[in-house]
Amino acid sequence: MRPSPIDWVPSGAWLAPGYAEWAPPAPLRGAITCLWARVTPETADAADPTADSADGDQTGLVLPDACTDLIWERDLGAYVAGPDTGPARPLIKAGTVIVGVRFRPSAGGHVLRTPLSEILNQRVPLADLLPPLARRLPPTLDPREAAARALDIAGGLIVDGTPDPAMARAAVLLRDPAARAETVAAEVGLSERQFRRRSQAAVGYGPKTLQRVLRFDRFVRLLDAPSGSEPGAAPPDLAALATEVGYADQAHLTRECSALSGYTPARLAQVRRSRPG
Repeated sequence: MRPSPIDWVPSGAWLAPGYAEWAPPAPLRGAITCLWARVTPETADAADPTADSADGDQTGLVLPDACTDLIWERDLGAYVAGPDTGPARPLIKAGTVIVGVRFRPSAGGHVLRTPLSEILNQRVPLADLLPPLARRLPPTLDPREAAARALDIAGGLIVDGTPDPAMARAAVLLRDPAARAETVAAEVGLSERQFRRRSQAAVGYGPKTLQRVLRFDRFVRLLDAPSGSEPGAAPPDLAALATEVGYADQAHLTRECSALSGYTPARLAQVRRSRPG
């Protein structure tokens, strides 16, 4: 039986304006980090800080997180968002409805049957990668049906795929900012060359870049924590966050944040408060 979006979206939350994430069904959580939707209202709300124009168009901000997404967009169809090494700022037109399935680091390559290094920093039509599946996600679907089909497709790909257990373990180990790539390679039973090649296929880039992105993603998640993300909250203690996340010092955090987001840490904190998701 095909999963229904109402199985994973809280009652009353489905397709509310804005961006939201939900945990996937339990059997898929080893490969999927979340299911998400973004709905841009048809017209601008004068009180909405995310609106860029009177027409309600918005400029999004997508930050590197080492993940890959299967996305369906109304009137556009299905595409895959490859792993990013820098910020993406898509223009999101008023009335846009997008639903997505986000694959965990190291899962996207085997699930999508594509070496992720080939789609690094790209948004690729699903028809270019898996044409039969793209035909199941036409742009004219009702968003609820598109969400159910995307989840069903992802589940089928996960069941049929052959995961790379070495890279799955490596992605966990590299969340430790003190971990060394050569030590992790030995722990998962790979030579350094094999590790680099398998990482590029499964994740999109080498293990050192993966470690950088995972550390930055943790910093972003701390910025987004409820205690610090509410309007009017005190500015975050960036020096303390730098230490907690594993940067050498605040200057190191500033360099990495600028490279991966295009903003200083203080400015990124402001942006995340005013433009959630």
